[in-house]
Amino acid sequence: QVQLVESGGGLVQTGGSLRLSCAASGSIFSVNFMGWYRQAPGKQRELVAGITSGGSTNYADSVKGRFTISRDNAKNTLYLQMNSLKPEDTAVYYCRVVTGIKTLRTYWGQGTQVTVSS
Repeated sequence: QVQLVESGGGLVQTGGSLRLSCAASGSIFSVNFMGWYRQAPGKQRELVAGITSGGSTNYADSVKGRFTISRDNAKNTLYLQMNSLKPEDTAVYYCRVVTGIKTLRTYWGQGTQVTVSS
């Protein structure tokens, strides 16, 4: 089992910055993918940014150039640096980790609220 704990959310004004963290603990082996997702009220959960085991990253078009995903393997922690925040970035942000080789397992964190005021 893998436990994920997000932190770093909060209330920020338009144009501000936040840094989200996702600390992973437990049986962390063969991590294939780590990502940040978000879900705004009344909307589906969407991928914001992801990073593969090889270090390749991808971003939603809406956050390209503003958000940066990174990880610290020694600390088993995933980060999301969010700059130039906009009201439309308001959502609950979730961390997701996919592990395994033949059998893939997905783990989700509990989410952290990000609110951007106009």
